[in-house]
Amino acid sequence: MSAVPPSALVVTGIVSVQVGAGLAARMFSEVTPATMTLLRLWTAAALLAAFGGRGLARSVRDLARERAWRDTATVLAFGVTLGVMNFSIYQSFARIPLGIAVTIEFLGPLAVAVATSRRLVDLAWVALAGAGVALLSDGWSSLSVHAAHAAGGAGTALAGVAFALVAATCWAAYILLSASTGRRFPGSSGLSIAMVVAAVVVTPAAAVTGPGGHGSPLRPAVLGTGIAVGLLSSVIPYRLEMEALRRIPARVFGIWMSLEPAVAALVGLVLLGEALALRQWAAVGCVIVASAGAARGAGPARGGSSQPGAAPPSPG
Repeated sequence: MSAVPPSALVVTGIVSVQVGAGLAARMFSEVTPATMTLLRLWTAAALLAAFGGRGLARSVRDLARERAWRDTATVLAFGVTLGVMNFSIYQSFARIPLGIAVTIEFLGPLAVAVATSRRLVDLAWVALAGAGVALLSDGWSSLSVHAAHAAGGAGTALAGVAFALVAATCWAAYILLSASTGRRFPGSSGLSIAMVVAAVVVTPAAAVTGPGGHGSPLRPAVLGTGIAVGLLSSVIPYRLEMEALRRIPARVFGIWMSLEPAVAALVGLVLLGEALALRQWAAVGCVIVASAGAARGAGPARGGSSQPGAAPPSPG
């Protein structure tokens, strides 16, 4: 993998995440978003645990033996945040276009980048992101039309936006907790523990909402899609992005990650037939430029980091 340019690793990870999101959204007529979230997280948890078995077992033993309450609280909070974030964004995907949901969700890392900056120019990025949100609100009628096809009209669109905002808030917390977890746990063991916690967190919601659609989520087609989504949306991008972060500064990584809303919009168009209006594309563009600008000034250029929390992986 060392021969692959970091830019190719990041872009491949972005495409992988959004294709996984598109596949998940296509299954919402078969199972509920909560059930698909459950399948994704348990798949990712199982695969991450399998790949890092010894390190994971050692970290869990150390937590129990040393009674490291602060470390335990950090990784539990990380896992709860990860679970709520994934649950919320899938609920949003079920109600509004993929590209719009990811654009709103991206306000979370933008807020963190701006909040940790001391540059006056970052206020301009906030204003630009605000302009993007304003364009989205002006495009409310088209959102409502899209939501009407899923039954519910404007109320469904409003719920979709609200879930995306919850996901954005969780992504902001995720960045901070990811950095703290990366400092406290070796390798990817902290992420593996958090993924198990996240899967446990969403299990009751999936049980309450039921399988939805056409019956059991244990059908081979549904299970196969769930495994594919877990690989595409979690395991593959986390691995690629961690490798990229070893070789590039976190701020450069953040700039490249700003492509995510556009990729989400294109995947939504190709896989789900979700065509955006020109005003909505302009809103996506505003958020992309604002995020890239904020990431560019997030800190002095320095070598890449091997810490899992050096910059936010794609959670959507």
